[in-house]
Amino acid sequence: MLNLFGLIFFFMFMILFILSWSFILNELVYLLEFKFFNLNSISLEYMILLDWMSLMFMSFVLLISSMVIFYSDIYMEYEIFKIRFILLVALFVLSMMFLILSPNLISILLGWDGLGLVSYCLVIFYQNVKSFNAGMLTVIMNRVGDAMMLISIAWMMNYGSWNIMFYMDYFFEDIYMFMVAVFVMVAALTKSAQMPFSSWLPAAMAAPTPVSALVHSSTLVTAGVYLLIRFNFLIKGYLILTLLFIGLMTMFMSGLAANLEYDLKKIIALSTLSQLGLMMSILSLGGWILAFYHLLIHALFKALLFMCAGVIIHSSWNIQDIRFLGGLYKNMPLTLSFMNISNLSLCGLPFFSGFYSKDLILEFISMDYLNLFVYGIFYISIGLTVSYSFRLSYYLVFGNLNFLSLNMLFDQSFKMLLSMMILFLMTMFSGALLMWLILETPYLIIMPLFMKMMTLLMILTGMFMGLEVSKNFFFSNLFVLKFKYMHKFFTLMWNLPFISTLGVSYIFLNFGFKMYRFMDQGWSEFIGSQGMHSLFKNSSVYLQNYFKNNFKIYLILVIFWVVFLLIFI
Repeated sequence: MLNLFGLIFFFMFMILFILSWSFILNELVYLLEFKFFNLNSISLEYMILLDWMSLMFMSFVLLISSMVIFYSDIYMEYEIFKIRFILLVALFVLSMMFLILSPNLISILLGWDGLGLVSYCLVIFYQNVKSFNAGMLTVIMNRVGDAMMLISIAWMMNYGSWNIMFYMDYFFEDIYMFMVAVFVMVAALTKSAQMPFSSWLPAAMAAPTPVSALVHSSTLVTAGVYLLIRFNFLIKGYLILTLLFIGLMTMFMSGLAANLEYDLKKIIALSTLSQLGLMMSILSLGGWILAFYHLLIHALFKALLFMCAGVIIHSSWNIQDIRFLGGLYKNMPLTLSFMNISNLSLCGLPFFSGFYSKDLILEFISMDYLNLFVYGIFYISIGLTVSYSFRLSYYLVFGNLNFLSLNMLFDQSFKMLLSMMILFLMTMFSGALLMWLILETPYLIIMPLFMKMMTLLMILTGMFMGLEVSKNFFFSNLFVLKFKYMHKFFTLMWNLPFISTLGVSYIFLNFGFKMYRFMDQGWSEFIGSQGMHSLFKNSSVYLQNYFKNNFKIYLILVIFWVVFLLIFI
C-alpha cells in the first residue's frame, strides 16, 4: 500500500510537471466550474483554476510527498500504525490539492481546514504529553486563521460570489474589500507562522521526521504564502508596510534563535521560519513571482535537509542534540554530503539552487526605494542564515563524537538513500531550470560593485561567524552561562511560546478559578440554596411554635405576599 501511494504520487508529479511546461509555453489558463445542484436561487458550484502556477506547485508537492512516503517505509518500519500514518499523509496532500486548485474562498476553506485538522492528527501521532501540548498549540493557532477565513467569507456575501478574482478592480474602493484583504492576510500569517503566531512551528517538531519534511517544505506552512501569492492584488497601501515589517521581524528573530539552538530538528524548523519571513517580505514589495520561485526551490532543499536529519536521528537512537553528534562524515558520508549541499543551497552560495532565487530577491530589494532599517535587517538576516547553517555543518562534520562508543551510525537503507538522491538531483538543478521556466524575461539588474557584492560579503561574514563561534566551544559555553537570561530569551523566540499560551489564557483561567472558588463554591452557596436550606432547617422548630399549626395565620401571610407582588410588579 505504501509503495502504491508513492508510485501514484510520483507518476502524477511527472504528468503535472510536463503539463505546467505546456501551460507556460502556450500561456494557457483554464477555469473549470462544476455545478452540483440548483435550489431556487441557490447554486452549489465548485471551481478549479488550472494555470502554470497551480500545476507546477502541485507537481512539487506530489514529488516531495512521494519521496517522503518511500522514505517513511523504512523510517516507520517498526511502527504499529504505519498504514494509519500513510493514510494521514495522503489526506494531507489531498487537502493541499484542494487549496492549490481553488480560486474560491469556500473551496479554499475545505483544503485550509483539512490541513489544520490532519496536521493536528500527525503532530500527536506519537501519543505522549509533549505531542499533545504541541498539537493543541498548533491547532489553536491555526484556528485563528480559520476564523479569519470564515469572517472574510461572511464579508464577501455583500458581493454575491466568493470568487475573489472576479472583484480585483473593486479592491480599496470600499471598506468591505479592504476588510476582506485584512482578514485573508491575518489568515495567511497564522498558517505561515509569522509573528506573533510563530511559536507553533518549532513545537510541531513533535511529529515524526517524515511529516516535518513534508510540512516544512511544501504543504502546511507554505499554504499562507501561496494564498497571498494567488491574491497578491490584495496587498496594497498600509498592508504592504505591515506585511514587510512582520516578515522582517520573523526572519530576524528566527535567525537569532537558530544560532543559539542545539536541537537538530528545531534549527531546521527555525530556518524554515526564516525563509518564510523572506518570502513574505518580497511578496509585500510586489515580487510575487520571485516569492513563488523561492518557494519551489526552498521546498526541495528543505525536504532533503529534514530527510538527512531523520537518518541521523534514526541511526543515533533518537538523539537530537548536535553536541553529541560530531565527525559523522566517517560513519555516514553520503547522508552528510546531501545535508551539506542542501545547507549550502539554503545559504545561497553561488551556483547552488538557493543562490538563484536569494540573490535575485536581494538585488530586487536593493533596487527598491526603502529605508536603511529594512535594508540592514534584510542583509543581517541573510548573514544569520549562513551563520547557523555553517554552525550546524561544523558540529556534525568536524565536532567531536560525544555519542556512545558502541553505536550503529551508518548510512541507512538503499530505499531511504534513493529518495534522498532524487531530491538531491532536483535541488542541484532546480535553480537554473526554474529560472528559465518561470521568468519569461530574465532579470538583469545593474548596480554599483559594492551593492552587487553585498550579498556575497554577507554570506562570507556569516560563514566566518558561524565557524568561529562553533570552533570556540569555551566562548559559546561562557556566553550561555554569563548571559543565560538573554540566551533563554533568544532561544525561546522572544518569549513567544509563553505569550501565545499563558499570556493569552492565564487571565481568563485565573478569573474562572476565582469565580468558581469565591462565587460558585463561596457566597452563592452561603446566601443561595444551601444557606437557605440550613436556615430553614434550624428555624423549623421556631416556626412551628409561632404558627401553633394555626391555618388562619398561614393564609393571612399568603394574602400579604400576594398584595406585595401586586404593588411592586
